[in-house]
Amino acid sequence: MKLLPLFLRRPIEAVYERRLAATLVGLPRPQHVGIMLDGNRRWARQAGHTDLREGYRAGGAKATEFLDWCTAAGIERVTLFMLSDDNLGRPAEQLGPLIEIIKETVQDITASDRPWEVQVIGSLDLLPGATAEILKEATATTAGRGGLKVDIAVGYGGRREIVDAVKSAFAAHVAAGGDPAELAERFDIDDISRHLYSPTADQTDFIIRTSGEQRLSGFLLWQSAYAEMHWVDCYWPAFRRVDFLRAIRSYAGRQRRYGK
Repeated sequence: MKLLPLFLRRPIEAVYERRLAATLVGLPRPQHVGIMLDGNRRWARQAGHTDLREGYRAGGAKATEFLDWCTAAGIERVTLFMLSDDNLGRPAEQLGPLIEIIKETVQDITASDRPWEVQVIGSLDLLPGATAEILKEATATTAGRGGLKVDIAVGYGGRREIVDAVKSAFAAHVAAGGDPAELAERFDIDDISRHLYSPTADQTDFIIRTSGEQRLSGFLLWQSAYAEMHWVDCYWPAFRRVDFLRAIRSYAGRQRRYGK
């Protein structure tokens, strides 16, 4: 079937988008959305780019656009999964440009005039020292803004986060003069939740992954215990507001049981 020309499709999509948004008024929506920005390189190949960094650049620009959509939808927190700890094992010729684009994206997000409160989560000690400092400095400028809370996961792994949370809990207990054996005896879920990279985000309502893949790949393993999942076939740079609104509609139609 032949597609309509772009100049015809856009107005039609705009009308559909408005109608779809109107149907969501008053319906339940997630408070915390985690999204896996997957398929940047595949999008670049599909678009005919010989430089795959163009996929990451397009993906970075889409991240800011996505945060605007979440703000308009009244979502309170977003976690963007940009780089896993496994990705740090990629060849230097791939990893170096990707980290540079992530730095640029974080700086663009934090430098915007939107009231977003941004923090970078993950094992920043695994990143080059200068990169970690730039990311920390960029996010420090947004402290106290009070708007949409944005966690940007860089060098992040869900299993590593849980291990680090346990270590942090014991370190804090010992530093306060406590007995490790006593903590081990009473250690529970709350002890881990309080020591996550972003302890105020210990639960996630909704996780979206683009590119058609249907797995978590270590993303928010602790926080996603009762999260709803939504898989999208398109690559991240091609993700549209219509796709976002459809995802929110899908969430609104689900009955959340929280394991009961």
